[in-house]
Amino acid sequence: MPDGYLTTHVLDTARGVPAAGLRIELFRLNGTARERIAETVTNADGRTDAPILPADRFTTGVYELVFHAGQYLRDNALTQSEPLFLDQVPVRFGMADAQAHYHVPLLLSPFGYSTYRGS
Repeated sequence: MPDGYLTTHVLDTARGVPAAGLRIELFRLNGTARERIAETVTNADGRTDAPILPADRFTTGVYELVFHAGQYLRDNALTQSEPLFLDQVPVRFGMADAQAHYHVPLLLSPFGYSTYRGS
């Protein structure tokens, strides 16, 4: 049984705070198929209350996190015009080690973002 799992964290770099209330979807990709396997919302710390992909559901493969940044930016008065420069932020990545903890944070502002494999 794999011990790997996936977590995420979103920081609002424009305001210097965790991005609370941001909706996130997780998809598993298999060739051209894209299956949504989880959906959650960040808590007050910008994290999810539990791993977005816990160990008991973890399998290696290609995944995509979709951060619904646009609604978060609107809700926090960080937008000035429509259409938004950033609305949905997809991050596609692979997880090859069935025993690893994968952490994919997002640093977000109205006009840019950054991500990396965290710890």
